[in-house]
Amino acid sequence: MRLDSHQHFWKYHPKKHEWITDDMKVIRENFLPDDLIPLLEQQELQGCVAVQADESLSETAFLMDLSTEYEQIKAVVGWADLGSDDLDKDLDLFSNQPKLKGYREILQAKPVEYMLRKEFIRGIEKLGKRGYTYDILVFPNQLEATLEFLKKCPEQPFVIDHLAKPYIKLGTWREWKKEMKPLAERDYVYCKISGMVTEADWKNWKKEDFNQYMEIALEQFGPKRLMFGSDWPVCKVAAEYEQVFELVDEFTNKLSPSEKAMILGETASNFYGIKE
Repeated sequence: MRLDSHQHFWKYHPKKHEWITDDMKVIRENFLPDDLIPLLEQQELQGCVAVQADESLSETAFLMDLSTEYEQIKAVVGWADLGSDDLDKDLDLFSNQPKLKGYREILQAKPVEYMLRKEFIRGIEKLGKRGYTYDILVFPNQLEATLEFLKKCPEQPFVIDHLAKPYIKLGTWREWKKEMKPLAERDYVYCKISGMVTEADWKNWKKEDFNQYMEIALEQFGPKRLMFGSDWPVCKVAAEYEQVFELVDEFTNKLSPSEKAMILGETASNFYGIKE
């Protein structure tokens, strides 16, 4: 199955989505499944993984409702406060939802100490016991702490969103590569080739700007632990959906058909436990 492993839906609200700044005004509108499905079909993708954008239980409920209505939404990555004493109760709210496959918080916006708290680690352990995955959203300057975090949770399936947001606009990669390496050495850690265009020069990027980063990801994780994601509609600040897909599609043409198929869907299907 060919899948987009990372995209978002929302009904735009200025307060709720205040992170959408003036220079991102192109995404200050509603983005819903009827907008995405034609884009998936154009690239012969059979489905998507809807990932939380707002940190609230209502966000998880919103995505679950959409997944019930649209069969193209194959999985949902929701939100919960993993450090909360009420976590079990919050997880119970959605325990009967088979398309809810994992959780995520906006760790990139939090101090590095946040993910190392014993309460947070306890929450990750609770996710694991229930069979959920966890998406890690961090910046490169959080990778050292992320490694310490991963060491505390060796049984939990993780996926790093957006290649940990390397500094593509600056063209720097050596330090990022060095810090990603010990994460990739852990076979329970996967990585999404997603979110690249928004880390580049939005108006002046070129295809070759991304090759070094994809090469490193391929070298470190291999096709069995890499998955394509569009990061739509956020990607629209720098590129249209077909442009984002084309970057990964063309890069993977050098691989065997089976390896290409892994990155374009099979890895995501295996990681999230998606059944056709």
